[in-house]
Amino acid sequence: MNNLDKIALVVENLTFSYGAKKALNHVSFQIQAGECTLLLGENGAGKSTLFSLITNLYNTHEGHIELCGFDVQTQARQALAKLGVVFQQTTLDMDLTVMQNLRYHTALHGMPNKLANVRIQEELERLQMYERRNEKVRQLNGGHKRRVEIARALLHKPALLLLDEPTVGLDIPSRKGIVDYVHQLVKEENIAVLWASHLMDEVYPEDHLIVLHQGQIKGKGAVHEVLNATQSSSVADAFAFLTKS
Repeated sequence: MNNLDKIALVVENLTFSYGAKKALNHVSFQIQAGECTLLLGENGAGKSTLFSLITNLYNTHEGHIELCGFDVQTQARQALAKLGVVFQQTTLDMDLTVMQNLRYHTALHGMPNKLANVRIQEELERLQMYERRNEKVRQLNGGHKRRVEIARALLHKPALLLLDEPTVGLDIPSRKGIVDYVHQLVKEENIAVLWASHLMDEVYPEDHLIVLHQGQIKGKGAVHEVLNATQSSSVADAFAFLTKS
């Protein structure tokens, strides 16, 4: 099965409003396995609303969302089992150790203890965090907390990883380390990634882009396609062109 045959996420004609304010307006796109898609948009563009709908935190909307062929509304359990999420605000328990946080996640997924131990060690080693597994989360710096959250999101081997501005507030080396790691993960594990960001330097040449502005998609496609369509020499220039209003 090639990547074109394996669609991780389908969003069709998605519309959502907060009262009279329309946060998303007829949003449609697809993400394939082995594809890293950067969702670019300024604050208020609708990125967080989109993530809340994909994760089924909000479930009243117009349109359709599928994860690996499962409808997020009518087949929520099967759909969300395919999903790993790192939210912008940390959701780790600061008073538990790294290991305790991760074991809680594997228990929620019904993972047997032996398999859980193997998966936890595997993910922490890949992120160079295994030696710190018995430290309390509050002892970690921001970059290391993010690594733990990414490890947690990958424990059940999801098909799609959602990252909601995971590098906000991190120093440059920590941010680059996470950006590099996620792109490596896409290549090695054939996982699909949807990464919400407003930082243009987090985009790699092989990535795909979705430019969201005021609840509407203004541009999408491979980086080179978006650059060509906007006659731009950089992602920042293409973004500025597509979001001018």
